[in-house]
Amino acid sequence: MPPSSSSSASSSSASSTSSFRGLPPVVWTLFAGTVINRLGYLVTPFLVFFLATRGVTGTETTYVLGALGAGNLLGPAIGGVLADRIGRRPTMLIGLVGAAAAQGALFVAPGVWTMAAAALLISATGMTVSPAAYALMADAVDPERRQRAYALFGWGVNIGTAVAGVLGGFLAAHGYWLLFAVDAGSMLLYAVVVATRLKEPSRAPRPAGDDGIGYGVVLRDRLAVVLLPLLGVQLFVYSLTEVALPLAIRDSGLSPAVYGAMAAVNAVLVVALQPFTTVRLARLPRLRVQAAGSALIAVGVALTGLAEGVVGFTVSVVVWSLGEVVVAGIAAAVIADLAPPHARGRYQGAFGWTWGVARFGALTLGVTLYTGLGPAALWWSALTAGLAAAAGTLLLRRRVEAAAERNERAAAEGNQRAVAVSGVAEVDGGDAVADGGDAVAGARAEATAGARTEAVAGARTEALAGAGAQDVARAGGSAVAVAGARTEAGDVARAREAGDVEVTGGAVGRV
Repeated sequence: MPPSSSSSASSSSASSTSSFRGLPPVVWTLFAGTVINRLGYLVTPFLVFFLATRGVTGTETTYVLGALGAGNLLGPAIGGVLADRIGRRPTMLIGLVGAAAAQGALFVAPGVWTMAAAALLISATGMTVSPAAYALMADAVDPERRQRAYALFGWGVNIGTAVAGVLGGFLAAHGYWLLFAVDAGSMLLYAVVVATRLKEPSRAPRPAGDDGIGYGVVLRDRLAVVLLPLLGVQLFVYSLTEVALPLAIRDSGLSPAVYGAMAAVNAVLVVALQPFTTVRLARLPRLRVQAAGSALIAVGVALTGLAEGVVGFTVSVVVWSLGEVVVAGIAAAVIADLAPPHARGRYQGAFGWTWGVARFGALTLGVTLYTGLGPAALWWSALTAGLAAAAGTLLLRRRVEAAAERNERAAAEGNQRAVAVSGVAEVDGGDAVADGGDAVAGARAEATAGARTEAVAGARTEALAGAGAQDVARAGGSAVAVAGARTEAGDVARAREAGDVEVTGGAVGRV
């Protein structure tokens, strides 16, 4: 390779590696846990084959799969409420442990209805995790970096899912019980990560007039009520890649191995390009990028209708995969920006529910259009709906940006008020308070009679009380300022050993 090409490749690799740099540890912990969890995403893709080994076929299979789909609608709604009510971390633990238990229940279920109940529990409990995790990232990451945080989360999903596809086929050949064991084990391992590595953030106070913990806060947000359906249409079009693409490949007379190859093409493109692309597109207006990516997905899905062989299907997959890379993390970040701090879980729950409806629609409406009116009706509908939703999203750009700025200012003001209220100075052996003075975290001030205050461990204490005068502690009294505490004018300092010293308005007097 020529030196110039080598230099360019090194630069590209560095850019890909650094695209997620600077994100807080909580995001990387969630990324690692997500990869672990998705590596075990094995039962659902192979569920139809497992049911066949238990003698469940035809209409009975529909009952179990329908229950699985219903759980995908219930889980996000429940998870959003719990995340705001009891906290992000407890909600994630409930979902992960509950889903692991439900995996075992499905494996030992004796009949169709018990299998359907277990399938409902698997999806409902499993889907409670995402709203809590997304809300936790919104708590930890500033708005400028949220898209990268959510893109990293999605990247972890794709990495784990790609490996799970290969792993699942190998394990299924050696016994379906291995699928259940690895799936449940990965969930429990993720739960251990959550329990040991994540801390619950401080709860944002509910504003005056807030009337409960339900989804009224989302439904009263007119912008969210318009934006979520537009995102839902885009997600519906994308979900057709999981539902209609296999039908098209089958009807073209190609083997199931071709669908597996197309899934591999998608996985390779997303895993390879997403880090590289995210850092470059993060500089552009989010909803413009979202609209462009959604248009690519719509065009790619529609191209499926023109494909006649492996090459044609590969072209369509490449196009919509590029669209998937472009939109990575944007929708979740926009929803997080619209959400008030006290309702982030419910906003992400509403977004997750929108995802569930989109996938359910692809399974029902999408298949009905394909089989009832013909493939052409589905592909044209997908193209029209996808482009229209992308255009509608673009029209909302200014309103979304303005709402996000208002929420950011409100959150910053709320943080400032919380800091002002919680600023307390404590004393060990004598409390010293200076008018307007700041105590540096961890600094300890030691004073001897008539001597200046000197700061230990490299920190220094500055006192602004009265014309730049320095704090003076009498008769060996010592002052210890709690980390981060701000001293307020008019507060009183008490020295237990040498008497009371009062500092008010810059004057020092002995009591």
